[in-house]
Amino acid sequence: MSDLAKAKCKPCEGGTPAYTAQQAKDMLRRLKGWSIEDGKLAKLYPFANYYQTMAFVNALAWISHREDHHPDLTVGYNKCRVEYSTHAVGGLSENDFICAAKCDALFEL
Repeated sequence: MSDLAKAKCKPCEGGTPAYTAQQAKDMLRRLKGWSIEDGKLAKLYPFANYYQTMAFVNALAWISHREDHHPDLTVGYNKCRVEYSTHAVGGLSENDFICAAKCDALFEL
């Protein structure tokens, strides 16, 4: 499990700036298989079947609730696309990268 996956999300306070393009690119290097698309951090997770997909989605919902940082999900029979951005800052923040690392750790279980 990466250091990012062990971190906790922090509330974005008023005036907290979004990451610059370079900061986001630097953080992206710490993740495997993620990309930045349309200002969002995104990854597609493949599964063998619907049951595995839904188990992942439900576990991710629990993690998201605990972190109070919620992704946009697109769910199919054997795949789930996860997208993170921080609406409060209008872009990407450390919280997005923390939660992306938690997704990866969950997927590896």
